[in-house]
Amino acid sequence: MADYIQDIRAKVGHMPLILNAAAGIVLNAQNEILIQERTGGGWGLPGGYLEFGESYEEAIIREMKEDSGLDVEIIRDLGLYDDHYYMSYANGDKVMNIAKAFLVRPIGGALSEAAKNETVQLKYFKFSQLPPIIFKQNEDMIMDVKEMLANGELK
Repeated sequence: MADYIQDIRAKVGHMPLILNAAAGIVLNAQNEILIQERTGGGWGLPGGYLEFGESYEEAIIREMKEDSGLDVEIIRDLGLYDDHYYMSYANGDKVMNIAKAFLVRPIGGALSEAAKNETVQLKYFKFSQLPPIIFKQNEDMIMDVKEMLANGELK
C-alpha cells in the first residue's frame, strides 16, 4: 500500500488512531546522538510509522533512509515504548503512538541524501546539549540511551 496512514485518514478524518512506529538511534564515535529537524517543525529521532505489512525492523531501515539518508543495520532492539504516548498534529490528527527504538549503525548513504520533504537538517548532539525534543516518546528513548551509556550497557 502506497501510504497506509493517508488512506485511513481519508476515511476517518482526525479521529484518534493507534499507530505503530520505529525510531532509530545513531551514535557517533564521541557518543553524540543524531537528531533530525523535521519539515513539520521540531526536533526528534529519525523514524516513522509502519506501512501495512511491514515489521518494525523493515520500517526502521526504510525510515532511516528517508529521514537521514543513511543505510543502516540494526545493532540492538532497545525496547517498546507504549506508555500512553498521545500526540496531536498541527493538522488536527490525533494518535496514540506505540514505537520500538533501535540502536542502528550506518553502513552506507549520507546525511546529505535525506528526503527534503521529511528533513530540514540532521545534527549530532551531545546528550548535555540537546535541542528541545518535540515528542515525549522520543525524549524518553533518548534519556534511556543516555542512561544505558552511563551504565556501560551500550558500546
